[in-house]
Amino acid sequence: MRVLLVEDDAMLGGALKTALAGEGLSVDWVRDGVHAEAALQDEGYSLVLLDLGLPDRDGFDLLREARDRGSDAPVLIITARDALDDRINGLDLGAVDYLVKPFQTRELLARIRALVSRRAGRA
Repeated sequence: MRVLLVEDDAMLGGALKTALAGEGLSVDWVRDGVHAEAALQDEGYSLVLLDLGLPDRDGFDLLREARDRGSDAPVLIITARDALDDRINGLDLGAVDYLVKPFQTRELLARIRALVSRRAGRA
């Protein structure tokens, strides 16, 4: 499974890339909005992990544009933005899940497994 990780924090991004690779996932990691925009135009991703607070672009704008282009890749937002309105906005824009930082890697991996299972048609 190919995953796009959009995370500007080097320490968190590196740890997540290692954890995801340890689960057998192929991970492409981008660290800013410009590279994220280009990567999101690639329809080959099974999952996108999207931070909202990025250099150069806002994650909400990236998600909105991806959905406007017809992208249906599942997007799991990972962000420090914990306001209810942000969570609702992210889900309404088409994210399938929203996880607030700080989080445990084990929880993220469990959410990914649940998303993959649902997309495969299993409850």
